[in-house]
Amino acid sequence: MVEYEQKPHYTISDLREIVRLLRSPGGCPWDKEQNHQSIRNDFLEEAYEAVEAIDLLDMPLMEEELGDVLLQVVFHCTLAEEEKAFDFDAVCDGICKKLIIRHPHVFGDVRADDTETVLRNWDAIKKETKGQETYADTLRSVAKSLPALARAQKVGKRAGRAGMDFASAEDAFNCILAERAELQQAMAAEDKAQIEEELGDLLFSCVNTARHLGIDAEEALTRATEKFIDRFAVAEQLASAAGHKMPELNADELDAYWSNAKEAHRKALQKDTE
Repeated sequence: MVEYEQKPHYTISDLREIVRLLRSPGGCPWDKEQNHQSIRNDFLEEAYEAVEAIDLLDMPLMEEELGDVLLQVVFHCTLAEEEKAFDFDAVCDGICKKLIIRHPHVFGDVRADDTETVLRNWDAIKKETKGQETYADTLRSVAKSLPALARAQKVGKRAGRAGMDFASAEDAFNCILAERAELQQAMAAEDKAQIEEELGDLLFSCVNTARHLGIDAEEALTRATEKFIDRFAVAEQLASAAGHKMPELNADELDAYWSNAKEAHRKALQKDTE
């Protein structure tokens, strides 16, 4: 039990103090046991939940989930402060300085009248401040912890700034066809290692095509997955209404229910837009 005066309203200072108390001798056993590695996945989970709230445009949920993300930031800063590495104020100081340095058109005398110029300046300043001497350095700096599609798209974009890119979306699409053929050859040879490599190349080509079409590959696959789930649910309902369980059906029967589900799902979407 720790002494703490509860309030009707709290600020960031209160959050920092609460986390410190949770980590104190009289605090929470679970909180006291945590380290940077043990709560790493919690950070990812909270960030994804915040993104989902943003996608839903649910403001009360967004407020809650951003609080959860902020808690993760404060928790890591508290751990670092205990280790005498850095603290929350140092993190704030660093990001403020970074924003000022990377916005010379706002806080300096550089002129940037459009977004393209802003981004070009941002990339040049970022490369210089991070000590990136080559374009390869900028590719390697893309976080490996990003989801694979998102990382591939970002790497492809940075490679494009060095001139290593397709001339058009059609050229990128043609690469999909070429990689598909190479995957088929690997499958025919039943070479698992080669199959994995060629499948990766095919996926990377799909991401490049998405980038040239102005589509976020990660979001596209997310929507495709949600669409699959919705259609699967309809197919299962149709099968159940006919007295069948899906695992008991053969491939042709499942295809028939799937086709019906696609049509039913299409009509439902069409009705929602009318």
